Amino acid sequence: MTEPGIDAPDKYDPNLAIDKWLRVWEDKHLFEADGLVDAGTAGQDDARPRSCVVSMYPYPSGDLHMGHAEVYSISDVIARYLRLRGDNVLNPIGWDSFGLPAENAALKRDLDPSTWTYANIEVQAESFRRLGVSFDWRTRLHTSDADYYRWNQWLFLRLLEKGIAYRKSAPVNWCPVDKTVLANEQVVQGKCERCGSTVQQRDLTQWFFRTTQYAQRLLDDMAQLEGNWPSEILAMQRNWIGRSTGAYVDFAVEGRAEPVRVFTTRPDTIFGATFFVVAADAPLAAELCAPENRAEFEAYRDKVRTETEIDRLAADRPKTGVPLGRHALNPVTGQQIPIYAADYVLATYGTGAVMAVPAHDQRDLDFAKAMGLPVVAVLDTGEDDPATTGVATAGDGTLVNSGRFDGLAKADAIEAVTADLQERGAGERAVIYRLRDWLVSRQRYWGTPIPIIHCPSCGEVPVPDDQLPVRLPETGYELRSADGASPLESATEWAAVDCPSCGGAARRDTDTMDTFVDSSWYFLRYPDPTYTGGPFNPEGVARWFPVAEYIGGKEHATGHLMYARFMTKVLHDLGMVGFTEPFAKLTNQGQVIMNGRSMSKSLGNLVNLQEQLGLYGPDAVRVTMLFAGPPDEDIDWADVSPTGAVKWLARIWRLAGDLTTPDATDGDGELRQQTHRLVDEITTLFETRRLNVAVARLMELTSLLRKACDSGAGPADPAVHEGMSALLRMLSCFAPFTADEAWSRLGLPSSVIEHGWPEADPALVFQQTVVCAVQVAGKVRDRLTVATDITETDLRDLALNSEKIVKDLAGRAVLKVIVRAPNLVNIVPAKA
Repeated sequence: MTEPGIDAPDKYDPNLAIDKWLRVWEDKHLFEADGLVDAGTAGQDDARPRSCVVSMYPYPSGDLHMGHAEVYSISDVIARYLRLRGDNVLNPIGWDSFGLPAENAALKRDLDPSTWTYANIEVQAESFRRLGVSFDWRTRLHTSDADYYRWNQWLFLRLLEKGIAYRKSAPVNWCPVDKTVLANEQVVQGKCERCGSTVQQRDLTQWFFRTTQYAQRLLDDMAQLEGNWPSEILAMQRNWIGRSTGAYVDFAVEGRAEPVRVFTTRPDTIFGATFFVVAADAPLAAELCAPENRAEFEAYRDKVRTETEIDRLAADRPKTGVPLGRHALNPVTGQQIPIYAADYVLATYGTGAVMAVPAHDQRDLDFAKAMGLPVVAVLDTGEDDPATTGVATAGDGTLVNSGRFDGLAKADAIEAVTADLQERGAGERAVIYRLRDWLVSRQRYWGTPIPIIHCPSCGEVPVPDDQLPVRLPETGYELRSADGASPLESATEWAAVDCPSCGGAARRDTDTMDTFVDSSWYFLRYPDPTYTGGPFNPEGVARWFPVAEYIGGKEHATGHLMYARFMTKVLHDLGMVGFTEPFAKLTNQGQVIMNGRSMSKSLGNLVNLQEQLGLYGPDAVRVTMLFAGPPDEDIDWADVSPTGAVKWLARIWRLAGDLTTPDATDGDGELRQQTHRLVDEITTLFETRRLNVAVARLMELTSLLRKACDSGAGPADPAVHEGMSALLRMLSCFAPFTADEAWSRLGLPSSVIEHGWPEADPALVFQQTVVCAVQVAGKVRDRLTVATDITETDLRDLALNSEKIVKDLAGRAVLKVIVRAPNLVNIVPAKA
């Protein structure tokens, strides 16, 4: 040890045993799951329960950091626990090795992205080993390997065949710094989640997956996850999907043959629609704009396109817009209402147009006041007139100023007005979702090439399956592309290809796929990562999935987790998997922060994981992470120190060396009871993932054993040895190197990992007697050891006849005796 303040009596060295035990674990294949690669034969007769424990795979941006240490410590504890409990455990590892950060890092260093990526993978792999993570290394995969991304392309083509993949021109999120399109989930408060630059809106022709086609199933199938996923994650997904029920309403527009359809959740308020609003950046706005209003409209639209959705939807933002010079016909009042283009309506919500009811929608009311438009209340909520107060009344009430519907309550009015619209062909019931289709095109090099060939004669032609993978070019391209162009456009020789259909000159699609495509199914390949018959071995998937427990950060709630759920449902519909949810249980981990802020080089609060491992050893770092709080809470490294963990582990190591050969006695009965009760409690704590409390109980057991060894029972007492065996087996989940080294000091064979989880004896766990406190006038005057099943009458008599109680009462009359068997008796005496 090199840090002042940490003593290492008896030469406990937290790093000394790492290489020794790594060799033992690897030579004995202790972490290899049965029935993995050859799913059809190996392990087929293994009767053990199978558990697949998966951590969200890492991105190789450099060496492991403190966040990696936390999440993989959590997952490793779970995997080791299940293995000790007798499960056949698959704990796999792979790398999310495509992506923009590697490309940017390569640009900065003038390297090829693959050189940077694979070098980092090797560094991380060695760090994982030295952290003691019990991966089955046979599962190892990298999404940037052609043998992997071939199957990304194959799946893309299957989705294309099913109409789930499609291409269209649409407004997209554009990062001006990274020069690529971003999915909605990659935009955080109007900024690129990677570089923090303000996102712009552009119109580009891009590839999409129809996630909206699965919106209702994504909602419905959450019933399978209730109680096994954090409620916060499920709520975030429900809000992101954003199911709204209401009606479509058709508004005739002057000069347009077809009516304009809008969606509203409140068709009951249609009599109060006094104007019509179209998203300024929607194609419909340009189509409806009168010639005399075009110049003003186009200038306004260009301004709106520079704004983020977050800004546009801000409730406290002044409302702006321009008239389009046309009118729509309110289908129930027959009145002509003016049409405006505005920024507070989004082109991607519903149809990009809304009927504006200013009396009962605050944004509409703010706009009406800004433009001097009429406000007509059609819902009596008992509140003052919105036209006067400037506050919309959006709650429940009864209809007014609504013709024959006057007097109807909200629910009845919605039904009646919707039925009326349907009867006269002016609308229909509808459900829409906030969720949008998944934009998968990226203008980057380091990703999966989209397997499409663009032919002047045949159009968009899929690359034949037997020509997959479409490999990335290794030469002849420039990572720095023109603004808006993919780097692959510079690979002219690679891009030029014959059309598979007609044989004519054609060009490859030069976009690559969003890396969320890679991560939407990667876990399915783990049971057989070299399988060549498809994206994954169906026997292996049937054997190991759904994932028993998935561990990762809650920041993935509306990104990766949503896409993985979507892809699993698509694969189910394709007949490729037999389940519809990929992760049976989800465990979230918090962040490791420093001085209340996320760790960052720019903030000067970055903690180097390798330095911490060098100072304290992997076991102490793992213990510190897991003891600091529940897995889902943030850890402020400024508030903790591995020094205490090192001292605790050193105590265990020394205790193992102090024990002598056990004698032939039965052992300390009280110590056995305490040990078995702690084993029982710690088992429950593991089952409920209260890992920090489990560490506390292991510390308690350590103190009990140390005390028994030093006084009373002694180092040869079988109860001490039994307790030490239980302690080390449970400790191996948290501190595997120390546990194995202490196990060997006891003279016990092999690795502690092979000896299973300790079993608590129910007879010892069950507490047959308890200590009952006897109070007189609220003060404890005696303590009685009584049976746990003693009756209230017997306990009352026992307390009143206690020698100490009789003496304390000194002849005073007893007014009341309160009995709470078997723990408490309170005697209320008369005043002296």
